[in-house]
Amino acid sequence: MASSTLGKRIVFTGGSGKAGRHVIPYLLSQGHQVLNLDLVPLDHPDVYTMKADLTHSGQVFNALTSLFSMSEYGHPSPGPPQVPDAVIHFAAYARNMIVPDNETFAANVMSTYHVIEAACKLGVKKIVIASSETTYGVCFSQGDTDYHSFPLEEDYDVDPMDSYATSKLCGERTARSFARRFGVDIYALRIGNVIEPHEYERDFPRYVSEPATRKRNAWSYIDARDLGQICDLCVQKDGLGFQVFNATNDTITTKVPTVEFLRKECPGVRITREMGEWEAPLSNRKIREVLGFKDVHDWRKYVKA
Repeated sequence: MASSTLGKRIVFTGGSGKAGRHVIPYLLSQGHQVLNLDLVPLDHPDVYTMKADLTHSGQVFNALTSLFSMSEYGHPSPGPPQVPDAVIHFAAYARNMIVPDNETFAANVMSTYHVIEAACKLGVKKIVIASSETTYGVCFSQGDTDYHSFPLEEDYDVDPMDSYATSKLCGERTARSFARRFGVDIYALRIGNVIEPHEYERDFPRYVSEPATRKRNAWSYIDARDLGQICDLCVQKDGLGFQVFNATNDTITTKVPTVEFLRKECPGVRITREMGEWEAPLSNRKIREVLGFKDVHDWRKYVKA
């Protein structure tokens, strides 16, 4: 998919992770220049990785005014350090149980605060942050719990019970506050279960044959490469202020049409609107209608259902 904008200078945090290592190549393919802030390097010849601890605000402010590569020392200095055109913040503890819950919460909340604060105070007009499917309250719930209703859309009453998802909700609230204060665009992506290309053959046969294993992900997913498209669309689309977008692919990960499946699997959960035949329960309708997202990597291309 061709980009309709001139290339931007983008600072991307957490670009060495599962999602970032696919999103960044997509952004490069659209003509953008990327500086990766991470604790481990990204194996890509065209991307410089700067080690930065995002829980320290001073490091964040400094990194957002950094050169993008060693080669930029050869450029004549035009004056004060150049700030990026956009900041995409994916860095975080990616789930519970990596570190104790209080550290998950503290690190995720404060790193997001520091990135948003620094970007806004430096004059960056476009910020994209990674929120999560877990905010819908089932992914990391204790025991077997149900969703309130289907489809899961951005106006849903999110009520998670775990530290990771709660940290993501704090990030959304921080984003809303700074967008209002500084009059900038901050888009929060509630990212679904990220799927890398090699995972279709390895994992999807079980997902499809044992749909009960996918309840915590709402029988939805996001291809890591399509997440790159979403990030590029966010960079392109100006003037929306604070927004929350579900970041998922179009379709449910079952062999049974959506409404039929949900009525059987979750008989006590109401369906609040007409849904597409194969629409993902974690619906991406808003991102399709507002940003123009086009699903490129439907799972059925790679798995025989």
